[in-house]
Amino acid sequence: MKKEDKALLIDKIKDTLSQYSVVYLTETTALNAERTVDLRRAAFKAGIKMMVVKNTLLKKAMEQSDVDYSGLYGSLAGSTTLLLCNTGNAPARLIKDFRKKKETIPALKAAYVEETVFVGEENLEALCHLKSKNELIADVVALLQSPAKNVISALQSGGGKIHGILETLSKKED
Repeated sequence: MKKEDKALLIDKIKDTLSQYSVVYLTETTALNAERTVDLRRAAFKAGIKMMVVKNTLLKKAMEQSDVDYSGLYGSLAGSTTLLLCNTGNAPARLIKDFRKKKETIPALKAAYVEETVFVGEENLEALCHLKSKNELIADVVALLQSPAKNVISALQSGGGKIHGILETLSKKED
């Protein structure tokens, strides 16, 4: 491959990486053609971009990027398939769902999820349970709304009680 072609590929990979906040490095070489197509379809349905890249080109693209991917460099060995997304747990769930047929592939090498690096297969379960930014915001909003709702309902129910007490007292005076 010519040096100019490599430079173009590195720029293309770098541009693709800049569009996503979540990068998973996986191993998929043991999959046959049919299972690879199934994985690609599942990734597409889940909104995950799947790319097979050369490690040297990927490393150069990561080095040129504004993001610090240095924690992933040690996992760039063998064949690498990228799973790119903007939701932290989506690729992990895809891998877990795909493995339900008693497969160990795709194997998780490493993941970069919003400035945090996870290295190794043992982190797959933790990554599955990560909440996305939107889910965390929804949880905080629900927590903030809960006390306000309790106060309003207490005031509304208390208002009915006070009205009943005042009505009873006014009838006693007659």
